Amino acid sequence: MLYGMATTARLEMRVPVERAELIRQAAAARGESVTGFVLEAATRAAEAELAVVHETLVPSDFFDELLAALDAPDEVLPGELRELARRPRIFERE
Repeated sequence: MLYGMATTARLEMRVPVERAELIRQAAAARGESVTGFVLEAATRAAEAELAVVHETLVPSDFFDELLAALDAPDEVLPGELRELARRPRIFERE
């Protein structure tokens, strides 16, 4: 951590009165502060959302076919490889 860098950040929002009261009641029922309750709920929601973004779910039969295709030998013939190697490169290293 850099010297003098804040270890906390401030988030503010406006909420309808009914929702604010609902959140206060739920926090009280859990014996938590409103800040702690909202922070925990928002953190769980953010982690769940990011998990969906970073994971790809597919049916098991599709996954099995994908693994089989990756494990299968290449179908490119040696002559075709030579031809591909002769083609100009699309990208060049600097």
